[in-house]
Amino acid sequence: MSDESPKLRILLLGSGGREHALAWKLAQSPLVERIFVAPGNGGTPNVNKAENISISAEDFNGLRDFAVKNEVNLVVPGPEQPLVDGVETVFRKVGIPVFGPSAKAARMEGSKAFSKDFMARHSIPTASFRTFASSDYADAVKYVESCGYRVVLKASGLAAGKGVLIPETTEEAKRGLKEIMVDSIFGQAGSEVVIEEYLEGPEISVLAFSDGYTIVPLPAAQDHKRIGEGDTGPNTGGMGAYAPAPVATPEIMTKLMKECLQPTIDGMRKEGYPFVGLLFTGFMLTSNGPRVLEYNVRFGDPETEALMLLLDEKSDLAAIMLACVERRLDSVNISIRPGFAVSVILASAGYPGSYAKGKQISVGQLPEGVIPFHAGTSRSGDNTVTSGGRVLAIAAYGPTLRDALDDAYKAVDAISFDGKTFRRDIAHRALNNSQQATSSASLTYASAGVSVDAGNSLVEKIKPYVRATRRSGADAEIGGFGGCFDLKACGYTDPVLVSGTDGVGTKLRVAMDSGRHDTVGIDLVAMSVNDLIVQGAEPLYFLDYYGCSKLEVEVCASVIKGIAEGCKLAGCALIGGETAEMPGMYHGDDYDLAGFAVGAVERSLLLPQSNIIEGDILLGLPSSGLHSNGFSLVRKILERAKLEYSSPAPWDSSKNIADILLEPTRIYVKPLLPLVQRGLIKAMSHITGGGFIENIPRVFPKDLGCYVDLSAWETPNVFKWLMKEGNVETKEMCRTFNCGIGMVLVVSAENANEVIKGLKENGENVIEIGKVTRTPGVGLKGSL
Repeated sequence: MSDESPKLRILLLGSGGREHALAWKLAQSPLVERIFVAPGNGGTPNVNKAENISISAEDFNGLRDFAVKNEVNLVVPGPEQPLVDGVETVFRKVGIPVFGPSAKAARMEGSKAFSKDFMARHSIPTASFRTFASSDYADAVKYVESCGYRVVLKASGLAAGKGVLIPETTEEAKRGLKEIMVDSIFGQAGSEVVIEEYLEGPEISVLAFSDGYTIVPLPAAQDHKRIGEGDTGPNTGGMGAYAPAPVATPEIMTKLMKECLQPTIDGMRKEGYPFVGLLFTGFMLTSNGPRVLEYNVRFGDPETEALMLLLDEKSDLAAIMLACVERRLDSVNISIRPGFAVSVILASAGYPGSYAKGKQISVGQLPEGVIPFHAGTSRSGDNTVTSGGRVLAIAAYGPTLRDALDDAYKAVDAISFDGKTFRRDIAHRALNNSQQATSSASLTYASAGVSVDAGNSLVEKIKPYVRATRRSGADAEIGGFGGCFDLKACGYTDPVLVSGTDGVGTKLRVAMDSGRHDTVGIDLVAMSVNDLIVQGAEPLYFLDYYGCSKLEVEVCASVIKGIAEGCKLAGCALIGGETAEMPGMYHGDDYDLAGFAVGAVERSLLLPQSNIIEGDILLGLPSSGLHSNGFSLVRKILERAKLEYSSPAPWDSSKNIADILLEPTRIYVKPLLPLVQRGLIKAMSHITGGGFIENIPRVFPKDLGCYVDLSAWETPNVFKWLMKEGNVETKEMCRTFNCGIGMVLVVSAENANEVIKGLKENGENVIEIGKVTRTPGVGLKGSL
C-alpha cells in the first residue's frame, strides 16, 4: 500500500480470544486507521484503533450495510461459520475484499467428507477412511466391525471443534455412531460421518497464509483439547497452546510444505476454488510420516493468541492480509521472533458443559509483556464479567518455553473469577523427556519420504491393466524380480531381436500442467514400438520406468493404464517396469517416463532392405496430430500467444488446447505388420524429432535421397496455426514436426498399389508423398 493509498478500515468478525489477538496485532500496523469488531467482547474496545459494533457475525446484510456506510475496505472473518455460509461472496459483490476463502473453498472445513475426498484425489497423506450418511447407520456399524483397525468418528459438518469421538473399543465406536447418527448429538453436523483410521503420534497445528498460489506457514503449534490435566476429560475448543512445537523439526516442516500444504493450495486452485486467507491444518506425526487430520479455513483458537506474539515487529499483519487478497503474498516479509509463546485458557466452571455467566473478573499485577486476551467476556457497568465457556486466553512470550510458561502462570494466578478453571500442564509434551525422544526417534524409509505401502498399493491397482496385455509368450503378471518372455511360443524360424527405448519429451510437461495423465502412456509405447516396426519387427514385450519425488498412486496408475492400452494397440505384452520414488529429485508433483520395447523379425525381412532404388515410391500415413515431438517449440509459441492449455484452440474452438496437444501418438504396428511379413515394404521411417528432413534419410543408402511433395496432403490446422503464429519457416516445420504424416513407407513402384490396397483394407488413408531420387537428403516441393 503506497503512501497515497487509503488507510485500512477493517471489519473484524467474531467475539473470541482469537479476534482480540488479531485486533491487537492489526492495530500495530501503520496501514490501519480503524478496526470495527462485530460483535467483539469485553476486551476488544480496549485495543487501540478498535471499537465494538453490535452486529452479529451471522447478520450478513447488516454487516454489509455497515461496511459500505463506514467505508470498510478489508473484512477479516474470525470464526468458520460465516466463511462456510458465504460471507466472502456477500462482500465481494459490493467490492470489499475479504481475508478468507469463498464458500466453495471453505468446504474444506465445512465438510470433512469433502476434504477427505479432496485429499484422496490429490494423494495428500491422511488416514484411511470411509464416509457414511446418517441413513446408512447399519452399514457404518458393519464397517466399524470389519475394518480391522481402531477408528475415530468425525461429524462431517461444523460442530464448534467438538465433533470428534475417539472410542477405545469397537463397542464404544458402535455406541458413538448411534450418538452421532441416530441421537444427533452434533445436530445437522452429524448428518454425514467420517470413520477413519486411528493414528498415533504427536499432533501439531500449522497455520499458514495463502494467496491461492503461495503458502507461508507460521511456526507449528501444539494445542490441548481435553479439559483435564494429563489430557483427560471431554474435548473442548482448546485449553491452551504453545509454539513453536519442538517436535516439528525443520525437516518435518519442509516435508509438510512439499507433500501437504503446497499440494493442497495447488489442488484447490486447479479445481476452481483457490484458497485465500489462513489455512489451518492439523497433522499427526506418525511413524510412517506426517498425516493430515483435518483442514480449518481460519485462524485457530487458542493457537492464534500465542502465534501473534511470535510475529516480530517487521511482520505487519495488515500488510500480509492485504497481500493475500491482492494475490501477491510473495511480496511481503513474514518474519518470526526467536523464542517461544504460550496461551493458557481460563474457563468457566462446568465448561465444556453448561456453565454460569456474569461472574466478575478481577485482574491483578501481570508480568511485563503478558497479554490477557478476552474471549467469553462482556462489560457490565464498570466491570468485566464472564459470558462464555472460555473466558480469557493468557498469552506470554519468552526466550525459552519455560520462561514463557512461568510468566503465563504468574498472570493466571493474578486473575480471579468465581469458578476459574484451567490446566497447569500446558506444553507438558515439550517438557517431557519422551517428547524429546520422539524428535530423535529411529528413522524409517517412510520418514525419508519413500512409501513402500504406496508402491504396493500401486502394484495391486495396475495388475488388471497389465493382465489385459497378455499374448503368446507372456502371461503379463507383475510383482516378481523381472519379466519373462517365451520366444519359442511365437513360432519364429530365424529371428533377430530388435529393441528400442524412448520417452515422451516435453509433452509430459503439458500433461502435468494440465492434470491429464491418461494418454501419455500410449505415447510412451508408441515412440518405442513404432521404432520397432520400421525395422520390420513385431513388438513382443514392453517395460516402463516411472520416476518421481513422491509417488501419487492415482496419477501413476493413470499413466500405466495408458501404457497398457498402448501395448494392446501394438500387440505386445507389458511384462514389467520400475517405479522409482526419489525424494528431492523432482520438483513438486513432477514425474518422468521412459519405455523399453523388444520385438522380433525373421532375418530375411529385417528392414531397411538393401534393394532401395531411384524411383521407389514414398507413401505417407497420417498422424493423429503432433504426436510426441516439437513440444518445446509449441510451448514457446503458446507462451508468445498468451494462451493457456485450458484455452479454446484458435484452430478448433470446439476443443481446448490441451485436448488437441495431448492426442496420443498413433501406433502403426497392426496395419503394417502383415505387409512387412509379406515382403512388400523396403523401408519405413517413423517421423519423430527431426521431421522429414532428419528421419527419412536414415533408411537410404548414402547415394540416395528423396523429395517430399508438401502439397500432396492437407496440412492439419494445428500445424498451420503454429507455423503462422510462430512465424516458423517451412524447412524448420519439416525438421521439427511431422506436419500431418507420422509414418513414411518406401515401396517399389510395382508393389505400390498392392501396399495401398492392403492399408486401405485396414482403414488407413494412404497418400503418395514423393519418390526416391539420386540426390542425397530430402528435397521439399510445394508448400504446407
